[in-house]
Amino acid sequence: MSDDDREPDVNISGGADGGGVAAEFAPGEAATRAEAVVDRLGERYWQKTYGGKNGFECLVRTILSQNTSDVASQPAHDDLVARYGPVSELATNLADIGHDELAETISSAGLYNQKSEVIRDAAAWVLDEFGSTAAFDEFVAAGDPGEVRETLLSVSGVGPKTADCVLLFAGGRGGVFPVDTHVHRIARRMGLAPADADHEEVREALEDAVPAEKCGFGHTAMIQFGREYCTARRPACLDDPEACPLADLCDQVGVYPETGELVDPADAAEAD
Repeated sequence: MSDDDREPDVNISGGADGGGVAAEFAPGEAATRAEAVVDRLGERYWQKTYGGKNGFECLVRTILSQNTSDVASQPAHDDLVARYGPVSELATNLADIGHDELAETISSAGLYNQKSEVIRDAAAWVLDEFGSTAAFDEFVAAGDPGEVRETLLSVSGVGPKTADCVLLFAGGRGGVFPVDTHVHRIARRMGLAPADADHEEVREALEDAVPAEKCGFGHTAMIQFGREYCTARRPACLDDPEACPLADLCDQVGVYPETGELVDPADAAEAD
């Protein structure tokens, strides 16, 4: 794996230092089109097994990433850990600080007032339910995945994508394909999920169609693909139908290179 192909440091998984190890799999004969997409992305980007991140830090990092870019949320995470770390004491320290102080610390992440409340509540919840971040980490890594997911979803401000990221990046669980805005857009645009599918329906479609050991990699690689090629406002195929490395695997739902028109896949399905 060349340096150019390594996972970017500025993303939710934390790059080379974010836990997990580089992994390789032979693409072989894909059983589904979604698996073929993931295999093709493997030739362009990188492959990695996940796990090993501190569970509570991963929870906080994912909350910070909600509705903003990694470029904005990463500095907020770094400032928070520098001010209230070490990581082993993060929950205790965050549960005791005031809202305004935390909001100021994470202001670069956007929606800082809302995220401050969610993070403080999550810290108090971890300590109340598990007694320590170490016990919470063990629950995330060794507990029944369905139970872990449902438990995380019971926390105010923690949605499916956040819960799935904790399962993947901290728990190292196979078969978990978190769905953010990039994955939601691309899966429907390519026809890998129904055009009108919500985030949970996209997740179910991808987890059913992609082998468990490829789901985590598929998530992070698809995000990178969405940033570079299948962007929200101007996918590469609009300018050059042959510019996209996945063109032969894509249904182009809502994308019309002939006219340059671009609509949400759900709207395109309704028009048809």
